[in-house]
Amino acid sequence: QVQLVESGGGLVQPGGSLRLSCVASGFIFSWYRMSWYRQAPGKERELVADIIGTGDRTNYADSMKGRFTISRDNTKNTISLQMNRLKLEDTAVYYCHVFWVGRPYWGQGTQVTVSS
Repeated sequence: QVQLVESGGGLVQPGGSLRLSCVASGFIFSWYRMSWYRQAPGKERELVADIIGTGDRTNYADSMKGRFTISRDNTKNTISLQMNRLKLEDTAVYYCHVFWVGRPYWGQGTQVTVSS
């Protein structure tokens, strides 16, 4: 049974930083691309960043490039998202995601609120 558990969200001022984590279980973690998505109120869920199984390649949405960094630790079945220089528009629920055996799996999400 695939489980994804996010943590690390919270309230932060514009320009601040947060680090999100996602612990995965139920599948061979190092074999799979892992992703962070986010969904702001009234908007569709969007890709933030993803990282391949070995961690050698990453991909970012344009608006996150240079501010966010995705990483993984295959010894701990964990991915992280370091978010710097946060903006008001980064406010959203952030979700961990994996596509496993033909279907997507999501965590419960963690709320990130950027506000002064």
